[in-house]
Amino acid sequence: MAEIKVVTDATFDEMVINNERPVLVDFWATWCGPCKMVAPEMEKIAAKYDGTVDVVKVDVDANPSLSQKYGIMSIPTIAFFRPGQQPMGVVGFRPMEQLEQQFSLASFAKPAAPVEPAAG
Repeated sequence: MAEIKVVTDATFDEMVINNERPVLVDFWATWCGPCKMVAPEMEKIAAKYDGTVDVVKVDVDANPSLSQKYGIMSIPTIAFFRPGQQPMGVVGFRPMEQLEQQFSLASFAKPAAPVEPAAG
């Protein structure tokens, strides 16, 4: 299963901004109910896009400068960082399918393995 890494003020640039892969960032807090609801959705995305899209979490209480820098006013905020592009984000709980659609994640899906024809 893909690991969702925890990113901090100190590691954000290295793990998100300078990453060669797109990164989905979950801005959350321990006390936030909707954040707890979105966590399993993020785990599903991390597993589905393992190796093509990185998924990370930022605790807004522990990393206030990131919240300020990206204008995070409500949580959960899910932001999608593509290399060389401005990040885009959504606020509030979204199921995996809505997040995939919102950020066009299907374009990053691993191609299915070719199916060998059955020997006849």
